[in-house]
Amino acid sequence: MLFPYFYRKSQTDLYTIIDIETTGQSYKDGKITEIAAYRHNGIEVVDSFTSLINPECHIPYFITELTGISNEMVASAPRFYEVAKRLVEITAGTIFVAHNVSFDYKFIQEEFKRLGYEYKRKTMCTVKLSRKYLPGHPSYSLGRICDDLNIGIDGRHRASGDALATVKLFELILHKHINGTPNGDARQPKLF
Repeated sequence: MLFPYFYRKSQTDLYTIIDIETTGQSYKDGKITEIAAYRHNGIEVVDSFTSLINPECHIPYFITELTGISNEMVASAPRFYEVAKRLVEITAGTIFVAHNVSFDYKFIQEEFKRLGYEYKRKTMCTVKLSRKYLPGHPSYSLGRICDDLNIGIDGRHRASGDALATVKLFELILHKHINGTPNGDARQPKLF
């Protein structure tokens, strides 16, 4: 079974769909500049948290060009340690879901490690899920798969815009894999 966490054993399974923006590609050297988290009960978003984050380092010009997030924008934003508690709360008891989950998850784990804490959650990747359950697309990048599926992204390369697009993609995957439910009720058991 490739994705055992998708088999719902109870009506209280929860997911947190997350996206981050960063100062670079390496979680060892880079820092988070923005985070968006949407807690999902398998039917709808039930809680959310978004914030710019002061990375306490310079944001490279090419990152500002890509994301629109500048050093000036984050100068008065909270530092990661100031949002860490909220991130723990919104992800507590949930499966951490992201598009290319290892990127977001490793960055968040590294931020907690810098604070002297261990951060562990079960994870699920919408890239892998899309490849398995939405086959035939030439690319599974978030922008391309969303474009192919007519999922609008309001605010591409910003945490909230990308996370909300991932929420829509995740809901589509959930809907496609509910067997024997005529109305697509996500509360029914499903196997991904």
